[in-house]
Parts: sequence; C-alpha cells; structure tokens
Amino acid sequence: MRRDIPPLAEVRRLTQKKRDAWWTVLLVDPVATPLVRQTAMRTRITPNQITWGALLLGLVSAACFTQGDWRWLVAGAVVYHLSFILDCMDGKVARLTGQGSVFGAWLDYIFDRIRVMACAVALMGGQYHRTGDTFYIWLAAGVVALDGLRYINSLEIFKTRHTMRKQIKARIRAARRAEDTAEVAFMEDLLRDNPEADIEQDIQQDVQQNLQQDRVEAMEVVAVAEATESAPVLVTVPASKRRKKKADVIDLQREFRSRFPGYLRARSYLLRHRVRTHLISGIEFQMGVFIVGPLFDAVIPVTVVSAVLLLLFELAIVYKLLLSTRDFARTLDSFETTKTPAAAA
Repeated sequence: MRRDIPPLAEVRRLTQKKRDAWWTVLLVDPVATPLVRQTAMRTRITPNQITWGALLLGLVSAACFTQGDWRWLVAGAVVYHLSFILDCMDGKVARLTGQGSVFGAWLDYIFDRIRVMACAVALMGGQYHRTGDTFYIWLAAGVVALDGLRYINSLEIFKTRHTMRKQIKARIRAARRAEDTAEVAFMEDLLRDNPEADIEQDIQQDVQQNLQQDRVEAMEVVAVAEATESAPVLVTVPASKRRKKKADVIDLQREFRSRFPGYLRARSYLLRHRVRTHLISGIEFQMGVFIVGPLFDAVIPVTVVSAVLLLLFELAIVYKLLLSTRDFARTLDSFETTKTPAAAA
C-alpha cells in the first residue's frame, strides 16, 4: 500500500477540475474521488487500464440496451453510469499519480466516441426491434452525429480563440519592443538637448535627474558607460531597478457581457460550485440519452429534448464566439489607432 497518497481533501484539490459539468460535480465526483484515492493507494492499476475498463462497461451497457425490455434498459443505464464514473477516474488517477500521457488522452477520447456510438446503435436498435418504429433509426444517427458535431465545434472554437489570442499577443510583443526601444536613450542626444549639463558632475552624482526628466522618466537608476569616439554613451536601466510593467488586459468578451449583464452573476454563482456555464454539454446529452431516457422508459422524448438543448447551447457558444471576434477586431483596430499617431510623431 502506497504511503504517499494524501488525505481525501487534498486528493479532491489535486484531481477535481476547477470547472466541470454539473452532472459530474453532483453525481460523479462524490463517488469517483474517494475511489481514486483508494485505487491509487491500494492497487497498481494504471489510468489506461481504467480507460479500458470504462470501455468494457460501456459495451456491457450497450448489450443490455439491445434487449429492448424496460428492465434491461434500467440495467443498461446503471452500467452506463458506472462506465462514466470509471471514465472520470482515469484522468484523476493520472493527475494524482503523475502517470498521465498523451497517448492516454487520445485513448480516452477514442474510447468515449466508441462507447457513445455503440450505445446509441444498441439502444435505438433495441427499441426499433421492440416497437418497429423507424424513428429510432433516425434517433441513432442523430445521437452519433450530434456527439461528433459538438466535438468538432468545440475544437474549431478553441482553435479560433487560440488564433485570436496569438495575434493579440504578437501585437503586444511588437508594441513592447517599440516601447523598449523608446526607453533606450543615448547620452549624446541628452547632452545635445541639455548643453548646460556637466557630464562629470552627473557621473559623480549618479546622473542627476536634471538631464531632461521627461526623456528618462522610466529610468530610476542609470549606468553611464564610458564614451569613446566610435561608440556613443548608452544610458541603460539595471534590471533590478526597472519598474514592473502592468500586465496588458485584453477583454474579448466585452460585447457579450454588455448584452447579457446577468451572465456574470450566474457564472460567478456556478463557478463557486465548480459548475461550468455550458449547462447542456456533451456529458449531459449522453446522460439524458443513455440514463434518464432508459430509466423512465422515455427514450424518444428525452433524446429529442436533450438534442434540442444541446443544439441551443452550441448555437449560444457560436454566438458568443461571433461577439468575441468583434471585440477581437476592435482590439486590433486599437493597435493600429495607437500606432498611427506614434508614427506621425
């Protein structure tokens, strides 16, 4: 038994995400986190082995769904939830034990998609066999398509946001390089503007501030190199004496928050409880289709409602991205506006 596994409270801090789906926060983490601690402390099970276990349980759930009968639907729903608990445990064990890997993340993603496809086909196929209603076939295709669509959409939104941030950071770095260049002053220029200055006296007095304070206001301490005929005197600022620059804060959600002022209050409340604002994500969609619907023998209405809610939230995310791109364009324009007067000066 491992002795280096911390207490449960510390395990929660180390393994639980700061933001997660409400289903995970309320119905999975209270079970998964203690199991993660016991698994890491008492066994040698690896995160990839847990991922395989989650897939196998998912296939067992699919086998239950194929039977079509309500009792088998309940069994399939229970097994699916256990499969999802294991699916949440693999990442937590990886974070706790330091066994995470890129391949493990890929394996987890692929197995999730296989589980959803298998359970969707099995659930709707079982219901079609029981009732003969061809609408179940369309539901199977819709569930698989929506599961793929949400991942494609989230990936593309992430790439778009990353591109916007990358471009803004490049502009800021360019602006900072320009500022750093402006902060470097040459002594010959200072003396040209202040011919009455006594350079030797300035050196003895650590360069008095009377050498055009407005040109060197960012410099608190200066070091004056000895000038030669081929090299001008360069005034620099020691790193230890430079003023710390304030971080540039770029807000790419300004227009969205201005249109929906209540969003911040709702977001703050949810985040205090570790719940992300995307309330109907892929997780809730899966749970509605494979747990809630089978448990209440209401596969069609629950699946349709879950699909509609998922689409609405995905459209809301796209709309939020649209407003963010407008803030992005305005931010780039502000760089150009700032640059133009500087160039003219």
